[in-house]
Amino acid sequence: IAVISMLIDHTAEVLINHNAALTAPIWAQIYVLMRGIGRIAFPIYAFLLVEGCLYTRDVKKYLARMLTFAVVSEIPFDLAVFHTPFYWGYQNVFFTLFLGLLALAGENVVHQSSGMFAGAGLWKQAFVLILCVGTAQLINCDYGAFGVFFIILLYMTRYDKKTQTILGAISLIWELPGILAFIPIRLYNGTRGRCGNRYFFYAFYPVHLLALWVAGRFIFKLF
Repeated sequence: IAVISMLIDHTAEVLINHNAALTAPIWAQIYVLMRGIGRIAFPIYAFLLVEGCLYTRDVKKYLARMLTFAVVSEIPFDLAVFHTPFYWGYQNVFFTLFLGLLALAGENVVHQSSGMFAGAGLWKQAFVLILCVGTAQLINCDYGAFGVFFIILLYMTRYDKKTQTILGAISLIWELPGILAFIPIRLYNGTRGRCGNRYFFYAFYPVHLLALWVAGRFIFKLF
């Protein structure tokens, strides 16, 4: 669901938003609809990141994968969205997910060494979380500080699904379609699905962005 909604979203951004030939009013409505569908993707990815953090056997390798794909995805992201191989003003969502995971991993390390709410440990936990949220905003990655905050919110409410849904939905009030993501999230039964090669879902992000750029550049001659 996340992959499909993300593809719909990025197709609208790359091939419709920049297409001067699509001037009929219906295209503006289609664009808004497709971008609305795309709002479902990030909450699901954030939820799955939290699940991955809870069940991974090696969080360091998990972090390394996220950072690797963040770097690999940056040129395809910049080409598709900004039509240049290097655009330093905005970073792809893998950086957001990496910083969110880093916040969770850092919080766990501090918790294990100091204990939850144990004096200096509480301040260390707060520092780690604020540092990751601030970094996301500083480097201007997709969803910025909110993206990392949302991941932390889902993690902190992981044992209370009702509270997680309510607070998650409230936090997405500025992107109303994103609230629909909690329908499949709540339908999730907590067991690992038969998804095949997990790297497909990592690789899909840079590959589909590159494919959209190729289509826009060489097929539709948009940029």
